[in-house]
Amino acid sequence: MKRILSLYIIREISSLFLLGIILFTLILLMARLINLTELVVSHGVAIADVCKMILYLIPSFLIYTIPMAFLLAVLLAFGRLSADNEIVVIKACGISLFQVMPPVMFCACVAVLLAFGVSTIGIPWGNSSFRELSQQVLTKNIAGTIREKTFWDDIPGLVMYTDHYEEKSQQLKGVVIHDGRNQSRPMTIFARDGVISGASQSNALLLSLQNGSIHMAGEGGSYRMVHFGEYSMTVGDREKRTPQSRNESDMWLSDLKSRIDDPAIPATLRISYLIEYHSRFTFPCASFVFALLAVPLGIQNRRSGKSGGFAVSILIILFYYVMMSVAKSFPERGILPASIALWLPNLFFFSIGLYFLRMASMEQSLPRLRLNTRFNFFRRST
Repeated sequence: MKRILSLYIIREISSLFLLGIILFTLILLMARLINLTELVVSHGVAIADVCKMILYLIPSFLIYTIPMAFLLAVLLAFGRLSADNEIVVIKACGISLFQVMPPVMFCACVAVLLAFGVSTIGIPWGNSSFRELSQQVLTKNIAGTIREKTFWDDIPGLVMYTDHYEEKSQQLKGVVIHDGRNQSRPMTIFARDGVISGASQSNALLLSLQNGSIHMAGEGGSYRMVHFGEYSMTVGDREKRTPQSRNESDMWLSDLKSRIDDPAIPATLRISYLIEYHSRFTFPCASFVFALLAVPLGIQNRRSGKSGGFAVSILIILFYYVMMSVAKSFPERGILPASIALWLPNLFFFSIGLYFLRMASMEQSLPRLRLNTRFNFFRRST
């Protein structure tokens, strides 16, 4: 009977878990979908490239949606079991609440492994691929991104303004360019005419300017101006991003580890790498912690139904990520090391989950529900 019950609980949680992943991922994708749709409508980007961008963005969302979906799945599954009095039948058969936990923990382990694979493999692959594809789309569709009498800043560190732009011939007139990529020697370029194009075999943009001047600011307040008849410059990433130039979220665990152990890296950067390194482990483990918390809450939350389970899961997730944001500030301020601070939210919810599970097994009402009862009594009396 226990084997049949375990398979029944696993099937109940699995279906809701998959549905929750799809739901939460679509919600988080909505803001990005608006910007990606604009690329198709306004800039003529191919739909296939936009679909690839969406695929590359999904891992960065899954690291959050997997724990959210698992929490919601367990809450709804045990809420339904409690509403249909199946929990009462299970207890009448001599099966305690702790004996029901093994199939739930099995599903939690699957969710943890899935989230761990996303955090260690999916996120660095997706973020790196998204950046490379975005640069390629920029070079292929340069004609659709430039607007005359509008500041163009699609390339980080570079701002361009043009009075007139001929889209077919890609010719510019009245060009002003501020190149701040080299912060020690920023320069401003003025040109009467210019032509812009995308390099065919590299992720770079080619600018050919005529009849202008270059204004450069140097160290010690020095200033230099150069007049030119023709000037060509290349903007964009010609080479792939190296570990030194990549963001922490683009790095693999081995890259983060090497940067953390490098004494030449400033201490502030090493702390940010250390926070990212431990975050790759703490976020996946949230599913295991939520399993202990969701079972007693789902059993006691029989009357509010699916809407109540959804609301409770959102509140728990928000509180968890607020605590995680606060915990990340501890290593930055030197209060606690990252190896301890990043695990505090999981330890807190783990303790609360064990306490609630023990109260539910002893047929005691949870404190949250007592507060709801008092609030409902006050609302009826008024």
